[in-house]
Amino acid sequence: MNFYFNLSKTIMSIFFNVYFITPNIFLLTTTLCLLIFGVVLSTSKNFGSPVLTKTFLYLTLQVLTLSISLLIFQIPISAYFFNGFLFSNFFTYFSNLFLLFFSVGIVSLTFPYLQIQKIHLFEFWILFLLAITSVSFVLYAFDLLSIYISIEAQSLIFYILASINRTSEFSTEAGLKYFILGAFSSAFLLIGSALLYSLLGVSNLLDFSKICAGLQNFDISFMSTLLIGLTFLLTAFFFKFNIAPFHFWSPDVYDGVPLPVTATFAILPKIALAGIFLKFLFLSFFNLLPEVNYFLVLCCFTSSVVGILGAFLQTKWKRFIAYSSIGHSSFILLSLLSNDFFSIESIFFFLIIYSVMSLLFFFIVTNFCVFIFPNLIFLRTISGLKNLGVNNKLLAFYVLVLMFSLAGIPPLAGFFSKFFILVSAIKNNWTGLTIIVILLNCLASFYYLKFSKLMYFDFKSIQLVLVPMNKINAVFTSLCVISLLFLILDLDFLVALSKLSTLSLIK
Repeated sequence: MNFYFNLSKTIMSIFFNVYFITPNIFLLTTTLCLLIFGVVLSTSKNFGSPVLTKTFLYLTLQVLTLSISLLIFQIPISAYFFNGFLFSNFFTYFSNLFLLFFSVGIVSLTFPYLQIQKIHLFEFWILFLLAITSVSFVLYAFDLLSIYISIEAQSLIFYILASINRTSEFSTEAGLKYFILGAFSSAFLLIGSALLYSLLGVSNLLDFSKICAGLQNFDISFMSTLLIGLTFLLTAFFFKFNIAPFHFWSPDVYDGVPLPVTATFAILPKIALAGIFLKFLFLSFFNLLPEVNYFLVLCCFTSSVVGILGAFLQTKWKRFIAYSSIGHSSFILLSLLSNDFFSIESIFFFLIIYSVMSLLFFFIVTNFCVFIFPNLIFLRTISGLKNLGVNNKLLAFYVLVLMFSLAGIPPLAGFFSKFFILVSAIKNNWTGLTIIVILLNCLASFYYLKFSKLMYFDFKSIQLVLVPMNKINAVFTSLCVISLLFLILDLDFLVALSKLSTLSLIK
């Protein structure tokens, strides 16, 4: 009788653990099946790489669509599973949902780029699906070990994606540079985890919060070592998030890798890493925030200065978005400094809006494909915008909406994402730093206005023939523009979603 009772208990425990990551298991299983399918057919004479690449596009879209369906029909529950290694709540549920939606957008802009660049590798789609799976596990991670494994799995896939274009020396250089610098960040992550585990004897984030509830009773050497360990961890996370002064890899890597890979780096890991920030700073080590704030202030100021001033010097699209990402990350740090529920809520709101703006950016840049006989060429430089106000008025309007939203001009969605963070910072007496960030962003607005000058007032004698955008990309681009323009009409839904997600994250 006891045997059957223990057996049923074990089965229920396995079912309980598997339930929360059902979409991830489906995604991982189908990815492995696609890998076998690609290996078998890639050697076929009748189904070579070009045909197989188009087949993998439809299979990838099907896998992502079914994963979204599984996630939608799943009931979000706040619970620990796999012995506390992973944690599921409303934040992980909605973040996974947005992750899959943005992944579908990246897939839709990837295929025409790969066709034009003649990158016929089915391995790209396998690596892309594995990257989504690893980022999703970062969202669930709730232990130092699970955090390290999931982040390193994500990083290894990103290293391979960075050098996926084997015929390009720029891609090879970017992959090598990303791998070398990423190894240093992995060392920081390991050292910080080892210090915390050796001091406290636990690795679970909930156990950290219980032990650190009365840290005032410990001696100075213990506290200083604990702060050093936490600083090492934050340094590794800031490297992955592209925060200055740990940003040196991003401009060169963003510029060297293929455009869909740049979109993957810029969009997918952001929400997952922000969730890690919040778990560490607001759940596990909340009592250490006054000491950690000095480090956050330094990174916030540096990110704002480097990101905004660095963008002025850029002439290439992908380097520009790299520095723009650095500048916008200062708002995340400013929100972390505020230390209240409203600021945490504004982080989720900001990341969703920024991800939409980034996706729109890559859709627009993908459309800057010109026909120069006998080849199709993507315009890498920003100067390619000249004459756009005459050649393609609708696309020029889309660029205008995107740049005004990045600059934070009302009533666009980018304004509200920054406004909520600035209000929470002023409310929590970070007035000086807030004024500095506002002044620097006002300075950045002049650079964003440069795009309107290029499109409508600068002309060149050579008329470029733009290749029309395909229908699916046109639909995605229009949806992104509409959301940035008309989000002001109904902010309540996204605000309520942010409240629910952040409340479940810190409780």
